[in-house]
Amino acid sequence: MTALPEWMVLPPDGLTAADYEALPEEVCRGLEIVDGAVVVAPAPRRAHQRIIRNLSYVLAGVCGPAYEVDFDVDLRLRDVPLLNRRPDLVVYDGSLDEDAVLRPEHCLLVVEVMSPGSVVADRIDKPGEYADARIPHFWRIENLTDDPQQVSLFRYRLDPATRVYTPAGADTGKAAVAEPFAVTLDLAALL
Repeated sequence: MTALPEWMVLPPDGLTAADYEALPEEVCRGLEIVDGAVVVAPAPRRAHQRIIRNLSYVLAGVCGPAYEVDFDVDLRLRDVPLLNRRPDLVVYDGSLDEDAVLRPEHCLLVVEVMSPGSVVADRIDKPGEYADARIPHFWRIENLTDDPQQVSLFRYRLDPATRVYTPAGADTGKAAVAEPFAVTLDLAALL
């Protein structure tokens, strides 16, 4: 029988922020921490990665120097119990120091690309966590078939009074988006 790696053996109160930060970077790349528990994420499909890469290029071109666009980065939603997600794409304050922990107050938009293994997390869990953390905009992209004509974009805007996302649009084909910045997206071209 194979023993678990030391980092997977959790203390009784779960993994702390200090515990997580002490892990090697190559270990952290495949993990999210939810309420102190380690959630191992499988490697995404190539189509998933292509959508994120292409969307990052488009958004970086329209959001200007005030914002950075990155994918596969840690987002610290809460310290205790530790809630650390790795959104597929995040648009955040461009003045943030490179070594600073990325937190919700730095973020303008978080994007998740739904995969067959992430339906519940991307439709329910993560939007609830991002809204509770007061991130103003959330987008979910769905393409479970690898067919470029089946790429859908679901956009949400935070209602600050209820800390719940409200629908801001659902698109297939081409999407003309007004906020958080003006952009026209050819969704099929993302794939």
